[in-house]
Amino acid sequence: MGNRSGVLELAVLGLLHEAPMHGYELRKRVNAQFGWGRVLSFGSLYPCLKAMLRTGLISADAGEQRGGDSGRKRIVYTITADGKDHFASAMHDAGPSAWEDDTFGVRFSFFGRTEPATRLRILEGRRARMEERLANFRAAMTRTAERVDAYTLELQRHGLESAEREVRWLSELIDGERRQQRPPEELHPPVPPPN
Repeated sequence: MGNRSGVLELAVLGLLHEAPMHGYELRKRVNAQFGWGRVLSFGSLYPCLKAMLRTGLISADAGEQRGGDSGRKRIVYTITADGKDHFASAMHDAGPSAWEDDTFGVRFSFFGRTEPATRLRILEGRRARMEERLANFRAAMTRTAERVDAYTLELQRHGLESAEREVRWLSELIDGERRQQRPPEELHPPVPPPN
């Protein structure tokens, strides 16, 4: 799931899990939900939809007329049972591809359909990846501070601050997941009666 088409496939399956949609609506939702406005074009979406049709993950039906009576009918895409199974399997995967930059945002947006233990593994993996990136930013800044111009140094500082913010955010999410996964008696241990 680490490649761009696999991520787009997961995003489309997740959105179609909510409701059937035509291509224009899918593109609009993907761009809005995942911030791919400048990257996702119909030239990327439609080949992905055709591949998903061939593999049976989605189906397509002629829907409403577009542009009045003379316009073509919009094709409405629907997730199939195989597509639902594929989506569920992908959402259960907690390996390294789940916390990579290309995949994490899509996976995170569908965390409501992800098992708590899987969510926790993905969050912990993402935090470890960001802590590694943070260490690399710090090392690079230390090595190059006197050899780079002020703008390059600011760009490095921006990368460092962004990584620090994400590590804090992930730590808060992980703490929240762990609190939710604890049995109620661990959260509020019984108070012994007074002697």
